[in-house]
Amino acid sequence: MEFKALQAEMIKALKAGQKERKESISLLVAAVKKAAIDAGCREEIPEDLVTQAILKEAKSAKEQVDTCPESRQDLLEKYKAHLAVVEEFAPKMMSAEEVEALLKEKYADVIATKNRGMIMKTVMADLKGKADGKVISGVVGELCK
Repeated sequence: MEFKALQAEMIKALKAGQKERKESISLLVAAVKKAAIDAGCREEIPEDLVTQAILKEAKSAKEQVDTCPESRQDLLEKYKAHLAVVEEFAPKMMSAEEVEALLKEKYADVIATKNRGMIMKTVMADLKGKADGKVISGVVGELCK
């Protein structure tokens, strides 16, 4: 996703009077800006940097929902709403079946070695941001049996 598109969505939410949505998108914009400053590319922010920042924020939002005590329903609802907005902008992740099919098709020679470390090193570079690391690790573990 382009950074300008993310900013446009924030402005759209602001104009529509959607306070919670605007706040969530604003947090995403801030996370992207911080990542851009850290990477030294303030002016032209690449799409992969935007995607990385959104995925990081999505992971953080999931952790908030998971760790929120059940006695705090007000906070839990707020966290779930934030997570829903963040996931709207996050790229769709591959399922375990899709990961397994890709690995068998593209990395059959590496999988044949049954060396889990080498497989993960080879695969992670290609699947970063496309599939969850836990899903990839689980599929690789099954393929190495």
